[in-house]
Amino acid sequence: MRRKRRSSINARSAVFCWACIAGLVGASGVRGQTSAELTRKRLENTRSHYTKYEFRIPMRDGVKLFTIVYAPKDTVQRYPILIHRTPYSVPPYGIDNYKAVLGPSELFTEEGFIFVYQDVRGRYLSEGTFVDNPTHQTRMNGTNVADESTDSYDTVDWLVKHVANNNGKVGMWGYSYSGFFAAFSLIDSHPALKAVAPEAPMADVGNGDDAYHNGAFFLAANFDFYSNNLKPRNGDPARPTPYIPFQFGTPDGYDFYLELGPLANANKIYLHDQNPYWNAVLEHPNYDEFWKSRALAPLMKNVQPAVLLVGGWFDAEDLAGPLKLFRAVEKNGHVGPDTLVMGPWPHGGWRKDDGDRFGNLDFASKTGQFFRENIELPFFVRELKDNRGDGGKAAPDGFPKAWVFRTGTNDWHRFDSWPPQDTVDRTLYLDAAARLSFSAPSSAGFDEYVSDPSKPVPVMGEISEGMRDDFMSADQRFASKRPDVLVYQTGPLDHDITVAGPMTAILKVSTSGTDSDFVVKLIDVYPNDYPDPIPNPTGVHMGAYQQLVRGEPFRGKFRNSLEKPEPFVPGEPSSIEYVMPDVFHTFRPGHKIMVQIQSSWFPLIDRNPQKFVEIPLAKPEDFGKATNRVYWSPGDGSRIRIQVLN
Repeated sequence: MRRKRRSSINARSAVFCWACIAGLVGASGVRGQTSAELTRKRLENTRSHYTKYEFRIPMRDGVKLFTIVYAPKDTVQRYPILIHRTPYSVPPYGIDNYKAVLGPSELFTEEGFIFVYQDVRGRYLSEGTFVDNPTHQTRMNGTNVADESTDSYDTVDWLVKHVANNNGKVGMWGYSYSGFFAAFSLIDSHPALKAVAPEAPMADVGNGDDAYHNGAFFLAANFDFYSNNLKPRNGDPARPTPYIPFQFGTPDGYDFYLELGPLANANKIYLHDQNPYWNAVLEHPNYDEFWKSRALAPLMKNVQPAVLLVGGWFDAEDLAGPLKLFRAVEKNGHVGPDTLVMGPWPHGGWRKDDGDRFGNLDFASKTGQFFRENIELPFFVRELKDNRGDGGKAAPDGFPKAWVFRTGTNDWHRFDSWPPQDTVDRTLYLDAAARLSFSAPSSAGFDEYVSDPSKPVPVMGEISEGMRDDFMSADQRFASKRPDVLVYQTGPLDHDITVAGPMTAILKVSTSGTDSDFVVKLIDVYPNDYPDPIPNPTGVHMGAYQQLVRGEPFRGKFRNSLEKPEPFVPGEPSSIEYVMPDVFHTFRPGHKIMVQIQSSWFPLIDRNPQKFVEIPLAKPEDFGKATNRVYWSPGDGSRIRIQVLN
């Protein structure tokens, strides 16, 4: 039976036995313990040192948000509040049911905070109406207008006033969608909010994050997400129901989506208009006001709290989010310190994984553990605990502006800016005979290929059901052998070349159709005699491996405007220029730099019919082959502009 809401928490006066927790946390490395045994011990420890409460916190418009508070039983010292707001539920529900680990990692349980978990507006046990990727209400007229920034503000305000034994300082964290809500709290933030860590947040879903990249729709990720998540609820709020994943009926995602046919068939065959959020995404294929009003980056102005923006170089979902938000905070002004952290991780890979491997790559160190111990926990301790008086761990001063992991050499670096100040612009030119060079071509010409939507270029060479995150570093040898993929590469390098920061693809192209996509991939080609790791857990031989370093699509009809598409004139050369997400990678001596260009990347992105139509409404007869050309020349030919670290 749920207790009635109380106006404050009266924690017991028992002294918090941090040494006990420290010993338990260390037990994660004890040999012979099963995962179940370790979870049981952690759960017992949490129950013995925290008291759980459930509240329904009123927002300014009268909506009440379901909130769980885990308060230390120790009352000898005061603790900061650490909040996690999420649309994915805050289990386990019920005051007698406890989480085994509190906070971002078990280190936080050891350190000691008042932990808060909240169902966001309209989700699970919280009242109100949920809106996917909501807008910010820039004009707050009266007390009845609310959005996610005011919900964050009102939550903080209630907690510092009603939760006993808090020290008046509040932090917020979350990754992915929860990171998006954490970033929302930075807008007109509450004075008590001192530290925020948005991890893999969406910054601009309409361009660069989950939905569209330069007009190309991320098909596999969105179908998988909306077929399983954010289904509108009917009637009263309900506790989470068992997760039932979509049944593809085949392990071959490439085949599934090809058999699906045009995008309109997703609703016709499977979704049946039951998810309005999927519909909304497809109703706005252009970067119109719908998407502009939902972009968070322009709202990062005069940010008050300290900010730790975290992302992964191999994040297949929200790689651009933390980078865009970091640049916006830097550009638009901030009061508290801000730090960008980028590690060699997939989406959320820093949360629990060791971070020593990704796909076929071996980083030779536990990068996830390094982040949790040396960056994340010290950040919150520094900002939320007065180390002179309330017993918190000492936290290192002087966080750098950017704390980034370099792939290729596999090491961490600290910089006073990102990109680093001592980078120089260099250009990789496409040339005849499949050459890639830092020198401009001596003549003009073109290469061509036939792009066939009925046989699109796969995103990976292996069979997989959906969008595997390790495509971000996958071997591209399968693609380089296809006739519809152009390949350009340097000779073996004689010295290190480190690329640091965003890249710009500058293409001169033509198509025999009236629309086409162009995908640019930057690839690290390993030497033939490159040794396999010992042990070799994936069994993939790394000699001549073609590691994807960065890839990004562009839908050609948006070459002049992402809001107002224009058809190609068949056969007439046109220019495309777009920025690709950042990298920090060193091409080692003996390696080669490769660029691949293609017009499909399936089923990561949807198929372009290569006819100027509204693609979500395209019919089977709209899809057809096109002959595409990529031009090279001494002047305005195709090239890739990169930033090289001196």
